[in-house]
Amino acid sequence: MNHKDVKVSFYLKKNVFGKPRAEANSFALCRGEKRCTNVNETNAKGRCPVMGRLTVGGSECVFSAKMLAPRSLWVSGRAKGKSAEAVGINRRLDELRASALAIYREQSAVRECVTAEEVKGLLLGMAYGQETLLDYFRMYIEHFEQRVGVNRTIKSARTYCNAYKHVERFLSERLRLSDVPFSALDRSFIDKFDLYLRTERRLAPNTIVLYMSRLHTVINKAIAAGIITADPFSDYEPPRPERRRRYLTREELQRLMTTPLPSSRLYLVRDLFLFSCYTGISYGDMCRLTAANLETAEDGTTWMKATREKTKVEFEIPLLDLPLHIIDKYRDTAPDGKMLPMYGNSELNKGLKQLATVCVIDRKLTFHKARHNFGTHITLSLGVPIETVSRMMGHRRLMTTQIYAHVTDRKVDEDTKQLRRLSASQKLELYEEPKNANNL
Repeated sequence: MNHKDVKVSFYLKKNVFGKPRAEANSFALCRGEKRCTNVNETNAKGRCPVMGRLTVGGSECVFSAKMLAPRSLWVSGRAKGKSAEAVGINRRLDELRASALAIYREQSAVRECVTAEEVKGLLLGMAYGQETLLDYFRMYIEHFEQRVGVNRTIKSARTYCNAYKHVERFLSERLRLSDVPFSALDRSFIDKFDLYLRTERRLAPNTIVLYMSRLHTVINKAIAAGIITADPFSDYEPPRPERRRRYLTREELQRLMTTPLPSSRLYLVRDLFLFSCYTGISYGDMCRLTAANLETAEDGTTWMKATREKTKVEFEIPLLDLPLHIIDKYRDTAPDGKMLPMYGNSELNKGLKQLATVCVIDRKLTFHKARHNFGTHITLSLGVPIETVSRMMGHRRLMTTQIYAHVTDRKVDEDTKQLRRLSASQKLELYEEPKNANNL
């Protein structure tokens, strides 16, 4: 069956005296009036309820359009004229017709024998009472935005807003719908939305993964609230692009450490980047470090202890020789009691770009790469368990919080002692700025 087998027509509700309205009929008979069997059910203002008739193949049903239309304007299933009222009535009728056809297409794409009653149920649910996707999505975003600055970020809020806009466009452009009930969501809907983002919006693969994830989060909330029972994302796995290597190779790291640099400014930029490489501390957290964040253990080991600004999770890191050297090198040079003389973000990024050029590193240097370097080369590759690395880097979760056990202070201490023994065998050479270097 194709969409041509689906028909939607509209008419004014009729009142049959003596049957649905026996009281009215009795009054008519008492007055000696003739029994009327084809009278529009008109209110005091001359408006009648509008009904719809839905035909799907051999099945048929009627439904209320939940609107009134002046009897004087009604001609052949529509309102006549170009008045604002007539235009509004016809627009609503067109929306209902388009919604019914779109619902039929969605349902018939995944199963056979779709009936008029089934389409009617989804249509009425969408238009009059059922929880709908966009309404619920908007509510979720409103609640999310209330938590920005507490335990949510404005950046994350924007990604939900962008995902919402794409879902709204998809419904309007591809399905001709203003909204859709949760009961109409299925795997077909998800696959079509994914295809829409790839082919018509031409979004990058990572962006598609992000927006589909945001939509899935909202739907999971609806599932938790009992609004929907089945997950339309079941078995959905978006094609993921090959992950780019975010950390430096050992050769690149070696060049960074041993290449002579043209200015004092670049030596500082390099040292700040290396400090992050060997501690895993982000740029924002480095800006906040003071001497109060340093602690010396009973065995003489120096630890860095602080709380991540982003996740509010405490982290503690045993300092290896290189970060200790950098702290010593810049001791008492930073303003306001800070541990390191940090450049502003834009100035630092400019310096990192120059540093990459001088050291012949053919890709962009960022502090996020430095943090990945710590997680890859400085810890995991030397045998430090991933649970310990997660604790050291201040992660809120690893893959999922159910998988990984809580890491005690004792375990961190044991694992990092092993790290220290292993790293001691790998001599580090750090090219230092000559005494007569130019200050730029």
